[in-house]
Amino acid sequence: MALPITGLIAFLVGVILAYSGAIILRPFGGNIWVADLVSVTMTREMGAMMTAIIIAGRTGAAFAAEIGNMRANEEIDALTTLGIRPIDFLVIPRILALGVMMPLLAIYANALGIFGGMIIAWGLLDIPPPAYWVEMLTIVDTSDLMTGLIKATTFGGIIGLAGCLRGLQTDRSASGVGQATTSAVVTAITLIIVCDAVYAVVFNILGW
Repeated sequence: MALPITGLIAFLVGVILAYSGAIILRPFGGNIWVADLVSVTMTREMGAMMTAIIIAGRTGAAFAAEIGNMRANEEIDALTTLGIRPIDFLVIPRILALGVMMPLLAIYANALGIFGGMIIAWGLLDIPPPAYWVEMLTIVDTSDLMTGLIKATTFGGIIGLAGCLRGLQTDRSASGVGQATTSAVVTAITLIIVCDAVYAVVFNILGW
């Protein structure tokens, strides 16, 4: 269910990057480098980042609201009484699910972002799609793809952890559920930005 909004945002990000790149590169006769700009930016940064922000607002909030309601209705206490650990039953499956799905969503976002850049390059800069594709293959390599996938997997874990943590910390009231939902989104997005900055430094040191 996250595919439509993720695809739309990724496509529009590719369009924006291509437009911005065209403004800068056109005076220097470097129109073809728009393919490099869009493809590298999407695979290394924007694909994973935009997907994570969307999922934080959509799924992370849902995790916090669902677990928060369970806490308010004393369902978590009932699980504990039955000898079922809430962490094992409610938290770990959600974190693993996001850790698995986020890289797939990031790949999907990368493809649509690159496609959006290709459309603008073709319509605005008269760069045919085959030329755009060939130029993209000269700049994007395995390290770029792996960088984005590593980030996406980490972001998925952060979103799941933030959503579940805030849900478990919810006050036993309706207002507490709303506060936990807001806090989950803010926490997840903040940690995503911090983690992305750390990864940027680490990957630069490793030469990725």
